Amino acid sequence: MARMIKMPAGKMKIPRLPQVDPNTPDTFEEMTLQEHLIELRDRIMKVCIGIGLAFIIGAIAAPKVLRQIVQDAQVEGAGLDISAPSDPLTLYFKVALYIAIAIAMPLIVYQLIAFLAPGLTNKEKRLIFMSLPFVTLLFVAGVAYAYFVAAPRALMFLSGFFSDIFSWDPDGSEVLTFFLTLMIGLGLAFQLPVIMFILAKIGIVSPRKMREWRRYAYLCLTILAAVITPSTDPINMAIVAFPLLLLYEGGVIISSIFAKTSFRNPDDDPVAVT
Repeated sequence: MARMIKMPAGKMKIPRLPQVDPNTPDTFEEMTLQEHLIELRDRIMKVCIGIGLAFIIGAIAAPKVLRQIVQDAQVEGAGLDISAPSDPLTLYFKVALYIAIAIAMPLIVYQLIAFLAPGLTNKEKRLIFMSLPFVTLLFVAGVAYAYFVAAPRALMFLSGFFSDIFSWDPDGSEVLTFFLTLMIGLGLAFQLPVIMFILAKIGIVSPRKMREWRRYAYLCLTILAAVITPSTDPINMAIVAFPLLLLYEGGVIISSIFAKTSFRNPDDDPVAVT
């Protein structure tokens, strides 16, 4: 008679959102300095392992990405210009690493929030963890917008600017820096609606104040677009600034609908901190 196969006694635990009981006071955990350092070490190790695994995918995808960048850069001839013998290998690994970081970004954000979670209340933890999927989607949207729209349009404009006077032959390292700066910058800037919603829900700033401060927010977003955009021309800056302004308006609408009450003032509109 065949023996029955016994399954391991332990069960895999599925991460769940922290439960919130409205009848109990909202408190946070307390940890010693040693416990914080141990947890920080573990979080960094997990992030490094995640990036290392994602680097395999990045190494496979890097040649295709490099070919697409060469095409978008309007480079004539064989490819990007280099200044050092080791540049081809260096640029290849640089692109592969950035792809790996982009793939592992959800893990990086989760580990960062999980490390900060002991200093948050249960309601704040639940709010932050519920926002993680939107953080990932908006980061991917920002990177995609930079890769497929902002960077190609910017390079197309720059390559044709006074083409009868200037010879367009950019350095390969500068072209990659141009792309990567836009991709990472817009990926982070696209988090604006999530940040606005969290600030409103926690009670730091109300949707009403967001509407009142619109003109100042537009000025700050325009400055941010100028910082993100590698070039200084107004056309490329507008390509970056326009979606940020739309995201701000989207953040105001989302906060007005889903953050009418805050954790600090559950019965009234969130009170802005002055």
